[in-house]
Amino acid sequence: MTKTVALVSGHFVPCNLVGAQRARLWSRYLPEFGWTPIVVTGDPACYEERPDPELERLVAPGLRVIHAPTFSNRPVRLVGDIGVRAFAGCYRVLAGLAKRREIDFVLVTIPSNFLAPVGRLIHLRYGLPFGIDYQDPWVNAWPGVERPFTKAWASYRLACLLEPWAVRGAALITGMAAGYVEGMLQRNPEVARNAVTAFMPMGTAPEDFEAVGALDRSPFLFDPDDGHFHMIYAGALLPAGFVVLDSFLAGLGALQQTKPQAAARIRVHFVGTGTSPDDPKGYQVLPRARRMGVEAMVTEHPHRIGYVDTLNHLGKSNAILVLGSTERHYTPSKVFQGMLSRRPIFAMLHAESTAVTMIRSAKAGQVLTLTETELPSPQAVAHALSGFLEDRSYDPDAVDSATYESLSARQSTRQLAEALDRACLKPAWA
Repeated sequence: MTKTVALVSGHFVPCNLVGAQRARLWSRYLPEFGWTPIVVTGDPACYEERPDPELERLVAPGLRVIHAPTFSNRPVRLVGDIGVRAFAGCYRVLAGLAKRREIDFVLVTIPSNFLAPVGRLIHLRYGLPFGIDYQDPWVNAWPGVERPFTKAWASYRLACLLEPWAVRGAALITGMAAGYVEGMLQRNPEVARNAVTAFMPMGTAPEDFEAVGALDRSPFLFDPDDGHFHMIYAGALLPAGFVVLDSFLAGLGALQQTKPQAAARIRVHFVGTGTSPDDPKGYQVLPRARRMGVEAMVTEHPHRIGYVDTLNHLGKSNAILVLGSTERHYTPSKVFQGMLSRRPIFAMLHAESTAVTMIRSAKAGQVLTLTETELPSPQAVAHALSGFLEDRSYDPDAVDSATYESLSARQSTRQLAEALDRACLKPAWA
């Protein structure tokens, strides 16, 4: 018998944030595995991020999407976080669905972290099982949280208060990888004992790339026929990832000194790496490139471009750049996009990241590994880049699709559906 799950996501299409894609990808495949999805999200008219209307092409036909009433931040911006502004509206929508017995489960995918408690509220009032999906750790000691009365300090303290309440009684805890919830399960042992846990990457849908390829657009950030070797990094930079970025840029500088002709071929394009999603002047990479003397090799488009345009640029580049983090749990979704774009991947990742084995076993590119305390030397990065440029062995048809399929959006959804089935069989525990 088919069951229905309410997927609660602060952002959804037409928002182009990565977090919005989790619910979109799951909702495409859930019906294959016995679950009907209903997406409950904020009002797109109240999103702060620039919309990408063409994302509608990638939404599963017939998907029911309910846009909850959301407080606008115009003309006065009191609160930016969509989870705060859409919380009351999402609760009312979920309460209505529960009261009419239209749903069997509530799954909240975070961020926005402030939406997480809505699952338990529905559980307490209507008895429906609920779960929380971690796309990022909620309680995370980012740099600056130790300074009292700062925004980072307040956010951290609030997270420490809200998370234990929100997860208590959860039937299901999921995450992009086990490391994303490891700390929460240690702090809340009763959740570890009683909740079903399952971990699955974001994955990527081949249908997305097929739809974008059919558009046959030219990229606007570079000319693929200008004779340069174009590498592209698309996505935000995490706080723990800046040291990895600096290590890569230092490697470009070393390559410039040791093999200037090879360095002259390279153009590295950073997209969406600015201080905020919609700030065209929020450069974070270019200032570092200038300090290291590699500005001529680097371009930066600080604000995000649309998801459709991102996939198009990946497919028209020569290689995909993946820069990870000094946190071992970080598994960048860019790896899956790189594989489906049929372009080789050059990656710098934590040695314990699951993406390292994935790239190597699939023969999808080259990986330099790092740890919390040790980064590759500039010379090592330069040597790897030089070999990457000269390597002609990459064959997109030879990339092991079995390795990819196990981490695709369809397989991710299969794992979610199986976890939902198990969670529905467990008795309520709080």
